[in-house]
Amino acid sequence: MIQRITLLSIIIALVSCEKSTKADKKLIRSTEWILGNWEQKNDEGIIIEKWVKVNDSTLNATSFFIRGEDTIHKEMIVLQQTDENLTYKTTIKGQNNNQPILFLSKESVENQLIFENLNNDYPQKIKYSQTNTSQLLTEISGVQLGKSASETYNLAKVK
Repeated sequence: MIQRITLLSIIIALVSCEKSTKADKKLIRSTEWILGNWEQKNDEGIIIEKWVKVNDSTLNATSFFIRGEDTIHKEMIVLQQTDENLTYKTTIKGQNNNQPILFLSKESVENQLIFENLNNDYPQKIKYSQTNTSQLLTEISGVQLGKSASETYNLAKVK
């Protein structure tokens, strides 16, 4: 009888852990609208962001700004859920000694991601908004050289 109770307890614990783990990944799943290839072309060049799902808690992106045949800007991004928090870690080639900069999720709004790091020189805020299934609005903002500054990019989904 004790063996059956012990076995039943173990099975219940395992099932509970599995359900808990799936429920715990709710935040990162709510960001999957960002997955895919996005770009904006203009007279200055082309901005490209490629988002992929790595596992049940992590999305990765590579972002480029290309002018002609030259890559002017290259950035690696890791969007990750740890416990009940979303983090946005960016590593920009040639900046911050190529070390990552961490931004923390500030707000939870449907189809919108907002991250802040008030200690970063610029930007202090990064915002992604899905305006529709084929448009992604990206805004970086903060204080730069003592003045408020912001940049907005309207990216289209590439198939």
